[in-house]
This record gives sequence, structure tokens and C-alpha cells, in this order.
Amino acid sequence: MHDTSASRTSCPNEGEAHAPSRYRSEHQRDVVNRLKRIEGQVRALIEMVEAGRPCEDVAQQMSAARKAMDKAFFRMMACSVMESVAVSDDETLREVERSTRILEKYA
Repeated sequence: MHDTSASRTSCPNEGEAHAPSRYRSEHQRDVVNRLKRIEGQVRALIEMVEAGRPCEDVAQQMSAARKAMDKAFFRMMACSVMESVAVSDDETLREVERSTRILEKYA
């Protein structure tokens, strides 16, 4: 049997007993807020379907919810990337964050 544990990745802070970094805390708040908005979008979608709204209207809102979910995913991954870049150089940190925002915007 092939052991795949070496190919798995994990969060750099996984299992550590200290408090999350300030950066992680800010990103967690951002991601949670995005997910709460998505939750509202999904509830509205359910209401639209139950009300018999036209399929095109529902599809448009589903597309918006899917895009919002993708953006939340990229913000979460940006946190992971930023934590992986263990540097104290503020310029490097800003450049990595800029790159992750570009990915979030255009991916």
C-alpha cells in the first residue's frame, strides 16, 4: 500500500497551541463575513425557487453566489500563503498580499 501522507499539505500552524496571528484573525473575520453574506444569498435563492421565479433570474443569482464563494475561498487561501511566507520584510508581505488579491480578483 502506498503511503500518501508525504504528499499531503497542512496549515503551518496546525496543531500549535498559540493564538492565531493578527493577520490570521483579520482574515478569519473577513472570510466569516463573506460566508455570512453568501448564506443570505443562498437563503434568497431558495425563496426565489420556491416562489417560482424565472430560471434565468435564479441562474443569475446562483452565479453571483458561486463567485462570492470563490472569492471567499481565495481570501482564505491568501491567509495560508501569507502565513507560509514567514518574513518580517513589510515590502515582501505587501507584494505577496497584492498577488493574492490579483488571484482573488481574476481567478
